[in-house]
Amino acid sequence: MAPGETPSENPEIGDRVQTGAFFTNLHDWDESDGLGNPLPTLLIHGSGPGVTAWANWRLVLPELARHGRVLAPDMVGFGFTDRPQGFAYTLESWVRQITELLDSLGLEKVNLVGNSFGGAVSLAFSLAHPDRVTRLALMGSVGVPFPITPELDAVWGYEPSLDAMRDLLDIFAFDRSLVTDELAELRYGASIRPGFQETFSAMFPAPRQRWVEALASAPEAIRALPHETLLIHGRDDRVIPLATSLTMLNLIPKAQLHVFGQCGHWVQIEHRDRFCRLLLDFLAEGHPAAL
Repeated sequence: MAPGETPSENPEIGDRVQTGAFFTNLHDWDESDGLGNPLPTLLIHGSGPGVTAWANWRLVLPELARHGRVLAPDMVGFGFTDRPQGFAYTLESWVRQITELLDSLGLEKVNLVGNSFGGAVSLAFSLAHPDRVTRLALMGSVGVPFPITPELDAVWGYEPSLDAMRDLLDIFAFDRSLVTDELAELRYGASIRPGFQETFSAMFPAPRQRWVEALASAPEAIRALPHETLLIHGRDDRVIPLATSLTMLNLIPKAQLHVFGQCGHWVQIEHRDRFCRLLLDFLAEGHPAAL
């Protein structure tokens, strides 16, 4: 928590849930009055300077929560989750955080939705614990090898300044009208909160192709993935190329792919309503009573 902030003042701060040796910041919403999908949906955010679960999912949380319980944690190293000294930020440690979060909440199974970096974590968790995932959705996802794009290299190599943040937001969005001075100032301010940039810059140091590889799951394991899987991608995504979702489509036996035209890396922002309808329909197929 930044100096002077309290949970009531900052919507990015939710509940504190113990996950192993540290506490995870978690948004836990359910506006369905018990009439929605009986299985909780866990949302795993992407990576980026100053990113939080709230920043990633704030526009879709209210709609998704009308249809059932939704959980959105800050992954360790990001947002307002604790940053343990000397912690090793690896795919395995993020998978372990999800496991410990579900255990703390007493949840045996969830629907799992991963965005970008969070897609790689969600895929790895689903492979490690297939019995704890019912349906899987991966949006603009990492998780298979690909040559790092200059834009992803710029995101992971961000050095704090307002101009640098404006440039990054231009990379993320197809619709540049979404990139306002107010948004740039807000996200820049988030990126320089105490501890945020220090952790982020240490997580993906150059050369950065190795981190694409470190977040990838083995192709032979992906071919054995048992879950119904929805792949979502912006056709004009400059950060994570559409080719990654095409690769996953060819590997995952029960996969379907939806591509949004005139859309960059921000599907859930640039096509919010369509994204929610698509995701909710897909998740409801696993629980027909929720349709």
